Amino acid sequence: MLEQIADEVAPLRGAGTVADYIPALARVDPGRFGIALADLDGGVHGVGDWETPFSVQSISKVFTLALVLAGSDEALW
Repeated sequence: MLEQIADEVAPLRGAGTVADYIPALARVDPGRFGIALADLDGGVHGVGDWETPFSVQSISKVFTLALVLAGSDEALW
């Protein structure tokens, strides 16, 4: 399935614009693409540039919120 997704998005590689106002992102090759999936048994599967380190920047806020919500009750709100 990951290979199929990678094949579908392949024509879009490099079509976007790199955010040059953030140094960590300005250095990114816009042609890179990787996708990975961790299954419930601990296996990790990926295609493309999935093992290439990258900067998560603002998306990290979503991951942090998900962790907080998973460990909190209604007292958070």
